[in-house]
Amino acid sequence: MIFDGLNPEQRRAVEAVRGPVCILAGAGSGKTTTVTRRIANQVATGTFAADEILAVTFTDKAAAEMRGRLQALGVHGVTARTFHSAALAQLRRFGAGQQRILPSKALALRRIANGLPPPYKFRPAGDLATEIEWAKNRRLTPDTYLDGLGDHEPPIPNDLMLRVFRLYESGKAGHGYVDFEDLLELAVQMLDQDQRALADVRARYRAFTVDEYQDVNLLQQALLDRWLGASDELCAVGDDYQSIYAFTGATPQYLLGLPRRFPHAEVVRVETNYRSSPEVLALANRIAPALGGAEKALRAARPSGPDPELKAVADEPAYVVARVRVLHSAGVPFEEMAVLCRTNARLADFEEAFHDAEIPFQGAALLSREAARQLLKRLAKLDPTPKVAAAVRGYAEDAGWVERPPEKLGEREVVRQADLARLVKLAAEFDDGVRTTRDFIADLQERFGTTGPERRGVHLLTLHGAKGLEFEAVFIPRVEERELPIRQAKQPHEIAEERRLLYVGLTRAKRHLAVTWSGKPSRFLRELGVQASTPRQAEPDDPLYAALKKWRLQRATADDLPAYVVFHNSTLAAIAGRRPRDLSELGAVPGVGPAKLDRYGSEVLAVLGSRR
Repeated sequence: MIFDGLNPEQRRAVEAVRGPVCILAGAGSGKTTTVTRRIANQVATGTFAADEILAVTFTDKAAAEMRGRLQALGVHGVTARTFHSAALAQLRRFGAGQQRILPSKALALRRIANGLPPPYKFRPAGDLATEIEWAKNRRLTPDTYLDGLGDHEPPIPNDLMLRVFRLYESGKAGHGYVDFEDLLELAVQMLDQDQRALADVRARYRAFTVDEYQDVNLLQQALLDRWLGASDELCAVGDDYQSIYAFTGATPQYLLGLPRRFPHAEVVRVETNYRSSPEVLALANRIAPALGGAEKALRAARPSGPDPELKAVADEPAYVVARVRVLHSAGVPFEEMAVLCRTNARLADFEEAFHDAEIPFQGAALLSREAARQLLKRLAKLDPTPKVAAAVRGYAEDAGWVERPPEKLGEREVVRQADLARLVKLAAEFDDGVRTTRDFIADLQERFGTTGPERRGVHLLTLHGAKGLEFEAVFIPRVEERELPIRQAKQPHEIAEERRLLYVGLTRAKRHLAVTWSGKPSRFLRELGVQASTPRQAEPDDPLYAALKKWRLQRATADDLPAYVVFHNSTLAAIAGRRPRDLSELGAVPGVGPAKLDRYGSEVLAVLGSRR
């Protein structure tokens, strides 16, 4: 059973029951199968008893999956935990884990941030929490934080971030809480100071397997070093090409440096890919040489499929909607399709387009993010007013929204600014002088709400959120400069991680893959061998479509609005195709809601009438 269905690469890894072993497992190569079979073989050969093995993963879900697979192989008693769970168990075993665990940094940091001067008081607590995690994962304290920054830039000025860090640590300690990073640090300190505890841990666990080793940070590595001591019974499993969590302090260098640390380590490359078609892998392999690290070239085990589409598209949401419809009509379930963007804010473009096209979707959450939650909370307390655009814009400005956000914002603040801008835009579009702010809230809930039965449909995910997942069809839009790589990425190591993010996105696709851009093409496209150019606003030959676009430009200019606020290109194309004769027929066109019908309907019909 242990060796059933394994390819030669996997078999070699499974047969290497003694450490040190470094398994470089490429995307879709059956990594979990390989590592669980190896553990099972360690037990089956009598090399180690099941209860002598500690397998460490990064999520509770992955740990549960590992336990389930081992049990299916007849192996019981292996400890499979996350780093934090293992640390907590060891602290409690020796009476050092009685502290209360802080459930969320964000709540504590929100209160601290409220005391900062504008505009920094508006920074999302999540950005501050990520910064504190970055510091603590590098074993920095408030006393060593500034000296440890190097070329790293916090989301707020250094002195303010230090103040936040100090207040957070003192407040947490004063209330008797520890956070998840503290669990690891306390476990390290306990093993350094309590020789009885150290001897117990090393006697209990004699073999270690660490999954996703490319995502280990300094603090986690410090704990692993204590567990190992002078032992070399370590199996490290990972793919440096998929190291995308540097913002938490993760680095692939521990994985890549393992053969230097253990010169006698057996290095096994697992490169047969069971997920993607040869055509998808050929594209992903083009960018692989630029990824550096341990060279890997994935080989496809699946049959041939269609060539990936790489093209400049003027209206990416409309393009994706059209392709989704074609694929669905060909039998691809909506749930087997995904749109992967660099940030949550960009996903909102597709959330709106899918809603207008009546295509089910899941994953995007405009109304659940901080900007919308706070703004709508305030708006709901206001006496209903028909001055919707003014009310929303005023609240957005009170929340720190600026039309042209400055550089060097944290990623969550970039998302928050983009969400506020979208809410301002939606309010301007909705405002007809009749309906009120209460109606606007209801309209947003209907269009973007996630209450009720669990939503199903096309997945809208960030590239980070897609890691570990796979889909029959994948769309990666906005592969352009200042988007991917994101504009905050300036240093070489930051650009390198952005490149790995694109690689992760490409390797999520099984058969259908589309990479598009609408602005300045990303430098990564050249590495994919694409001679990319900025798309012209390529229009259909239909002169009616051109006439509608000319009218839209004039109307948008007169109203001082972006053109897409009036109508999306996809909506104009649908109007030109259907050629409605009255307001009733115009209102049936996807993307023409009641507000737009009232505001623009007669003008659109006039343009249509002039072309009959």
